[in-house]
Amino acid sequence: MPLTDTLYNFHWVREGEAARSSQAFFGGLEGLMTRHGLKAIINLRGENGDLSWYRYERAVCERLGAQHIDAQLDSRHLPTRSMLATLVGAFETAPRPFLMKCSGGHDRTAFACALYLLHRDGWAAMPAAEAQFDPHRYGYKPKAGQHWLKPFLAFAAENAAGRPLAAWVREVYDPADLDQWLSARGLADSHKGIFEKPHRSPFQL
Repeated sequence: MPLTDTLYNFHWVREGEAARSSQAFFGGLEGLMTRHGLKAIINLRGENGDLSWYRYERAVCERLGAQHIDAQLDSRHLPTRSMLATLVGAFETAPRPFLMKCSGGHDRTAFACALYLLHRDGWAAMPAAEAQFDPHRYGYKPKAGQHWLKPFLAFAAENAAGRPLAAWVREVYDPADLDQWLSARGLADSHKGIFEKPHRSPFQL
């Protein structure tokens, strides 16, 4: 594996179709995308036009003729329906192969990749979806407020009651139901509330 793949926590979710990584700091994004033939980025950190990493990422995509799609997630706040609908829409429209990335490629990326597999292959793909949270392969080690991410998959399967993921997200999902489900299972402190506005670290320059 090339050193930059290791540095950027790059892995295929489905070979030649969908991949995952961290933020490609230190100017290595163009090489990463070219080497793997990536045609789109699904950016899970949201639109941040005032920050250098975001402007760089957009510029690289423009040079390569790749799509750049913002589908914001927050690892410590439960997603709204519109956030998940945007993510599912990205799964459906992004050219293949595409890259899903957040900052470290651990938390939001694991969540998005798990949902992609459930969207792609149905609820029978739950074991593969749960494997996206593997701490050894991907470095998933949730911190305070991030412990809702993996349990979300069980909630989704139960709440969807057989509906495909996309239909459930667009027609049924309610973060208040997720909040109650988590609380009933002793996970009330697994998050910091329902998403209201973007939160970002002052170090994300």
